[in-house]
Amino acid sequence: MADVAGSKTPGLSVFFPAYNDSGTIASMVIRAVQAAAALTPDYEVIVVNDGSADATSEIVIHHPKNRGYGGALQTGFRSATKELIFYTDGDAQYDPAEMSVLWARMSTDADMVNGYKISRSDPLHRIIIGRLYHHIVSLMFGLTVRDVDCDFRLMRRRIFDRIQLHKTSGVICLEMMKKIEDAGFRIVEVPVHHYHRAFGKSQFFNFRRILKTGVDVWRLWFALVILKQHRREASRRTVQSDVPGPSSPRT
Repeated sequence: MADVAGSKTPGLSVFFPAYNDSGTIASMVIRAVQAAAALTPDYEVIVVNDGSADATSEIVIHHPKNRGYGGALQTGFRSATKELIFYTDGDAQYDPAEMSVLWARMSTDADMVNGYKISRSDPLHRIIIGRLYHHIVSLMFGLTVRDVDCDFRLMRRRIFDRIQLHKTSGVICLEMMKKIEDAGFRIVEVPVHHYHRAFGKSQFFNFRRILKTGVDVWRLWFALVILKQHRREASRRTVQSDVPGPSSPRT
């Protein structure tokens, strides 16, 4: 990792979006602290509790009301202060200790290290729906990553100087990956393990949420693929940054 920032080991922000994860979040934080401390002395661990109805709020600082998965991610990215940001979910389906695998692949030639599931440890219907979703959105949005919804990622904080995220639902992962790829950031992919959910249940796999996700995907497709709104936003920011400020008064 020395070639990431010369002789200085970069700082690391670790955060977890959590919703009704009181049975797992404490152990996830402990694992994250152990893993981060082994990588760098400059780290922080943040938990974004998104209005949980269980005891999660007694363990961490939280959103009083649920803002959606995307809202929790946005809070995490805004709260991170270190050069590198790692995040994964608080439901313990990924092992924070494996962030060392991502860390080892981060170099001056990479802006993001994206995990992909070696094997998905979920019920069959979730595996089928997940694969269909991945193939459909990859085709619609022209994505090249192997696993758009593997929430096990290490990225440079400077990415968010150039892209802005707006979605508050789970579609934010699709929005983020599309904008990162279109901005030309360099992505490295590594395999990671995925485990059975030991506590709680998925908030996504019901008809109402699947329907809402479908509508969100189509709206995002229209905004990013047809209208290319993110490219126009980036162009405006570039133009604004090139405009000189007021001249200093002459003396």
